[in-house]
Amino acid sequence: MIISIYIRPLVVEDALISYSWRNDPKVWIYTGFKPTHFISPEAETAWLKEQLAKPNQARFAICVKELNTYIGNVQLLDIKDGCAELHLFIGNKLFWGKGIGYQATVQMISYGFRDLQLDRIYLKVHPANISALSIYEKAGFVITGKENDLICMSISKNKFFALEKSNN
Repeated sequence: MIISIYIRPLVVEDALISYSWRNDPKVWIYTGFKPTHFISPEAETAWLKEQLAKPNQARFAICVKELNTYIGNVQLLDIKDGCAELHLFIGNKLFWGKGIGYQATVQMISYGFRDLQLDRIYLKVHPANISALSIYEKAGFVITGKENDLICMSISKNKFFALEKSNN
C-alpha cells in the first residue's frame, strides 16, 4: 500500500510533536544535529518560533493524508540568489522506508521551483545514508562533490521540469 502525503507550512504548535524527535538519537544519526541534552517542549517551541520568523527559510510539515498526521519536516533553508538548501527528515520512525521521503522531496522541489522561483536546490547527505541517496537520485539530484565527509548534490529547475515532463 502506498502512503500518500502532503506538505503544509510548519506552525509553532508542531513543536509539541517534534520535540520528541529531537530527543531521539536514531532520528539524527545521519545529520549534523546531535542532541546533547533533553529538548523540552518549551525549548522546541521557542526554537521553532525563531526559525519560522526567518525570511530566508521555507519550513514544511510532512503529513500522512489518510491520518492527517504530522510525521516529519522538509525545508528549504538559506534561500538566496535563486538557490536554497533542502533538508528532510521523517521523525516518526513508523513511517521510515515507506516512500514518504521521496514524495516529500518532490513536493518541496516543486514548491521551490514553482512558488519560490528558485533556479537550483542543493543538499548535503551522509554517505552511509543509502536511503536518502536513493531518494535524492530518484528525484533528479546529481552528485556535485564532497564537503566535510558529506556528499553534495543539486538539481536545477530545468532538469526537474524535464524529468517531470518525461514522467507524464
